[in-house]
Amino acid sequence: MESGGWHVEKRASLRNDSFSREDNVPETGCLSIIVLGASGDLAKKKTFPALFHLFIQGFLLSNEVHIFGYARSKISDDDLRDRIRGYLVKGKTADSKQLEEVPKFLQLIKYVSGSYDSAEGFQKLDKEISEHEVSKNSIEGSSRRLFYLALPPSVYPSVCKMIKHYCMNKSDLGGWTRIVVEKPFGKDLASAETLSSQIGELFDEPQIYRIDHYLGKELVQNLLVLRFANRFFVPLWNRDNIDNVQIVFREDFGTEGRGGYFDQYGIIRDIIQNHLLQVLCLVAMERPISLKPEHVRDEKVKVLRSVMPINDEEVVLGQYEGYTDDPTVPDHSNTPTFATMVLRIHNERWEGVPFIMKAGKALNSRKAEIRVQFKDVPGDIFKCKKQGRNEFVIRLQPSEAMYMKLMVKTPGLEMSTVQSELDLSYRQRYQDVIIPEAYERLILDTIKGDQQHFVRRDELKAAWEIFTPLLHRIDKGELKSLPYKKGSRGPVKADELLEKAGYLQSDGYIWIPPTL
Repeated sequence: MESGGWHVEKRASLRNDSFSREDNVPETGCLSIIVLGASGDLAKKKTFPALFHLFIQGFLLSNEVHIFGYARSKISDDDLRDRIRGYLVKGKTADSKQLEEVPKFLQLIKYVSGSYDSAEGFQKLDKEISEHEVSKNSIEGSSRRLFYLALPPSVYPSVCKMIKHYCMNKSDLGGWTRIVVEKPFGKDLASAETLSSQIGELFDEPQIYRIDHYLGKELVQNLLVLRFANRFFVPLWNRDNIDNVQIVFREDFGTEGRGGYFDQYGIIRDIIQNHLLQVLCLVAMERPISLKPEHVRDEKVKVLRSVMPINDEEVVLGQYEGYTDDPTVPDHSNTPTFATMVLRIHNERWEGVPFIMKAGKALNSRKAEIRVQFKDVPGDIFKCKKQGRNEFVIRLQPSEAMYMKLMVKTPGLEMSTVQSELDLSYRQRYQDVIIPEAYERLILDTIKGDQQHFVRRDELKAAWEIFTPLLHRIDKGELKSLPYKKGSRGPVKADELLEKAGYLQSDGYIWIPPTL
């Protein structure tokens, strides 16, 4: 092209490889779902029940799908079926139709025993899968294999290597191989990057589904709709109107026999760095140009890269009294079971707005919620500032709901004000709708090839870059965990930090979920 002329360069497509292939080649082959770690707690309590509910809703068809369990335990097919049978239906909510479907579902499950670093075990697994594919008359290159790693991350590299070498299928006719990996994705930036590199050498990013079950929760998935499909939120959702944002996770029980495991990670690695940070991304991100997975995840990464380094003066750590009584926990452990911290986002929309992240165990209530507190009304002619600010609250669990706290006139002859709410409680509004479990949604997304609600590698790296310096200071003992009583709100200093950050507590207001 001559000097001064236009030069047009074709850009590489941003589309997920699996999407472009599936758009052109229909998926006609059978589906094999392989649960590695099939005899463990995660598999029997979460993975298999989620698969069962997809089965009874018609998303997994008995003439197309087969489920394989793989673990070291030397047990039979029937032994595995008996282990998971009691977890498939919940006692009070089970109906006769569900109970009738249990035997049909269990017959889809076959068990293979083997080690996680042995070629022999995975060759046997591949043989069983291939026999299933042949029995379903799947054309070579059209079958689909989904590997769910319900395993500790320490064995991910060896398992992924075995899958890559011995259990891959041809994918030239619409088939695919995908892997699902559970958190924790490392303990800090270095370990996460090592793990990502080890898996990334074996599988392409469109094949890797890093699952964070919070992204499958009903009201977390509602966040983008609330923000970008409702006109009145668009001009309000910024630093001009919002004073502070709280993202809260509270449990009313302690480590309950998991003390040894929990002590390796602590509440920040277990809850804040992943679950709550994912929620923050959806609350704070800019509007994506479309709902394609890469466009949504691009905006999440931009938010994470805008988070400022965490200031130690805006961190309060706690450990409930009695935590170290667990024989699996070291006597002088400094591992926090509670943390409140302030994250600050350095961009045009959120400059100056504190994002308060709070998570704890053995507290006085159990809930997870997002609390967006708006600024005071200028020129307060009703003198009602002390009664509290406007707040938009999204209750993630339990009793899913969203409500807006606002001032109204007290009924009667006098002109006085009271704080009330506009309330959308799901249990009341959607009485005939069963809200699916997070794992059901996410496994179905994996089968569909939709990575929107999964964590991308650069997103994971950006998240660890935020928290690793703080975590290393805690590990070195530079920040100490304050003791707090079981059943309390946590350390008193946490409430002081909230007040210092600008959160204004409402006097006397308590939201009561409506009854049917």
